[in-house]
Amino acid sequence: MNTAEPALGPGRVIRELFVSSRPVSWINTAYPFAAAYLLTTRQVDATFVIGTLFFLIPYNLAMYGINDVFDYESDLRNPRKGGAHGAVLDRRMHPITLWAAGLSCAPFVVYLAIVGSPLSWVILTLSLFFVVFYSAPPLRLKERPFADSITSSIHFFSPAVYGLVLAGATWTWQLGLIIVAFGLWGVASHAFGAVQDVVADREAGISSIATARGARWTVWFALVCYALSGLVMLGTAWPGPLAAIAAIPYLVAVWPYRSIRDADAERATIGWRRFLWINQFAGFVVTLLLIWWWILTA
Repeated sequence: MNTAEPALGPGRVIRELFVSSRPVSWINTAYPFAAAYLLTTRQVDATFVIGTLFFLIPYNLAMYGINDVFDYESDLRNPRKGGAHGAVLDRRMHPITLWAAGLSCAPFVVYLAIVGSPLSWVILTLSLFFVVFYSAPPLRLKERPFADSITSSIHFFSPAVYGLVLAGATWTWQLGLIIVAFGLWGVASHAFGAVQDVVADREAGISSIATARGARWTVWFALVCYALSGLVMLGTAWPGPLAAIAAIPYLVAVWPYRSIRDADAERATIGWRRFLWINQFAGFVVTLLLIWWWILTA
């Protein structure tokens, strides 16, 4: 009986790397950079294009690809894996994925280092540090409760901070509140996402905010963080306070799981799927408000 595994041809390699990079999430990192940079410089230049492309694909391949490599054992037990939730990578894909992540990022990072300032180097270095060591040993921050949610949030708001610093933005307390609100959104989103994996993570011996505190507590934590993100936006410059309404759909989607038990925590997957669509609505609202702000400050 022939048990040989199918060959890893170029087509399959590209397909697995594509799935591993979570295409549905590309916009979540590219958009913050692009918006921050464009609203500061008010021009589309080479740095805008190259930076946006970097945070669109290579950054996500590094973030999610490294995660898929080091989460392989738990992913085998996780029925969610595949499609929008990432790939269960063939073991032979592990070194290929790590090399692809590094090599795809390298030319972008070199360019951004050349055009950037020392402070931008620090921000980009920290951003990539957390991308790598969220999943990779020896730190593996995703297995440190609370640090996991904070680090995951950094993945999404750090491109915005980097875009602002790279473009030479003038920092105000209102701008700082926007970053705080973005950070709270990221913490809440990671925490709620971890709820659905409580059983699979415990079986694999993986720690997370949800395995440490329990599904019900973590859902309430996510609700509080979503609510706080909306409240913080009320303190920003006009029309920023209107962005607070973007928090409402997240609260509505998470609220039904406020009494969820660990044993049936996988039910939260339904809410998580809604979250992916709510992101589109929130992005639409934020885009309209950014256009409005652009007009008001022209």
